[in-house]
Amino acid sequence: MKLLSFVAAGRVSYGALREDGVVDLGARLPGFPDLLGVLRAQALAQAEAAAQTASVDHDLADLTLLPVIPNPGKIVCAGLNYLAHRLEGKHKPESAVPTLFLRLPQSQVGHGQPMVCPAESEQFDFEAELAVVIGRAGRRIPVEQALSHVAGMSCYNDGSVRDWQLATPQWTPGKNFPATGAFGPWLVTADELPPESALSLACRLNGREMQRTTTDLMMFSTAELISFISTFTALEPGDVIVTGTPGGVGLRRDPPVWMRHGDVVEVEIEGIGTLRNTVVKEGQAR
Repeated sequence: MKLLSFVAAGRVSYGALREDGVVDLGARLPGFPDLLGVLRAQALAQAEAAAQTASVDHDLADLTLLPVIPNPGKIVCAGLNYLAHRLEGKHKPESAVPTLFLRLPQSQVGHGQPMVCPAESEQFDFEAELAVVIGRAGRRIPVEQALSHVAGMSCYNDGSVRDWQLATPQWTPGKNFPATGAFGPWLVTADELPPESALSLACRLNGREMQRTTTDLMMFSTAELISFISTFTALEPGDVIVTGTPGGVGLRRDPPVWMRHGDVVEVEIEGIGTLRNTVVKEGQAR
């Protein structure tokens, strides 16, 4: 099942994508105001039943898509989780534990919406990543049980404001300007796409391929990330784990390649689809 959050005729809702269109689940499951509510109530089976039996309400092209989970409790991101990305940045190739940082919900947009290079920056970078959405709560989750806590997966562009990220000894400022990350287009549930799958992942900037890998090359797997993160904080339904980017980022190219006003950036993951966004410079006409 493919689940998405959207705005239709000024109304915020969520639904299921089928071949013939989108079923508005928000109109059919009044007890659950949003997709986060569905996950917290463990109501994916109810959502699937409604999605299979109802008639479609919208054409996908008529909707404004939001981040898959617009209001997650936590967005935990893994950095330096592919060897090629470690090596291009001249970081130590080995690490005993994952490198983590946090994003704020306000820093992300949905598929088809502009990613915004802030007025304070000239170094806006792309980072194609696999996003994992938690479906079942847990604390101190063993690695061997971790994947049973996954609701599904999506695409993520962890857009990085490099001149702010690198000017200070912490990553938070460069990762949390408004509308610098993108999340979507939809969530593919774990029953349709098992979270242990080795998936191809690619990033394109204006049609030119910039990054390509497979997710089995992550240094810390999805299960290991879930287990480690759940040691220091309880994971809740709707929490998002962004699993890291491969080599090929703009910062490490010679010369560096930055996303500019008018660019189109795409993150494509096998079995999920393509997250596509335009880039705009804050203050410039769109």
